[in-house]
Amino acid sequence: MSKVLLVEDDYVIADGMSRHLRAAGLDPVWVGKGTTALARLRYERADVCVLDLMLPELDGWKIIETARREGIGTPIVVVSARGSEEDRVRTLELGADDYIVKPFSMEELVARVRAAARRGARPVTAERGDAIEIEELRIDPSVVQAFIRGESVDLTPTEFRLLHALATDRGRVVTRDELLQALWGRRHTYRDRTVDVFVRKLREKIDRRAPHHTFIQTRYGVGYRFEPTPKA
Repeated sequence: MSKVLLVEDDYVIADGMSRHLRAAGLDPVWVGKGTTALARLRYERADVCVLDLMLPELDGWKIIETARREGIGTPIVVVSARGSEEDRVRTLELGADDYIVKPFSMEELVARVRAAARRGARPVTAERGDAIEIEELRIDPSVVQAFIRGESVDLTPTEFRLLHALATDRGRVVTRDELLQALWGRRHTYRDRTVDVFVRKLREKIDRRAPHHTFIQTRYGVGYRFEPTPKA
């Protein structure tokens, strides 16, 4: 039975989620404060954490940031009324695994939690391997960073993981669904723009700065391909 740490300061909402998770064969443990949630993540290691963002004492963003910095890889499914693209991107960049906007169906919550439990705790350190050097771009897993002509482009860990995933599949069109499953462990839906947002960020940091090439090419309606293309 998967243990679910449920972090929600509204008792009515927490009670409803707890009852549905328990009915689905999961074992929810509810806490209502951010500091308590972080302590539980540190010392009890639940199988999944369902986390609201707006919490007393310590907000959800700080919990995610601290947990990932300390090497806690517990899958974190955020549930929040904050539904802007900026909020979703910020939360995923900090290290959350999934994001559900309130209001949501309890069936969807159960499905997302089960999927997170199946994936299990993830390593928070980036994949190691040889550096990839293509034209003026160097992608270096040892320092989790990319460089244009030796100058760091200041990628976030999530941006680096996306770039590395595309570069290791150089020349092939990688679908949005493949990228979402590889990086965030969920299937692509029609309105999910997560991959597109992060690709836009990569282009701003890499394609605009590179003097001679663009590296991330779009296959409209399908996905993205990593291939250096000379600038006009």
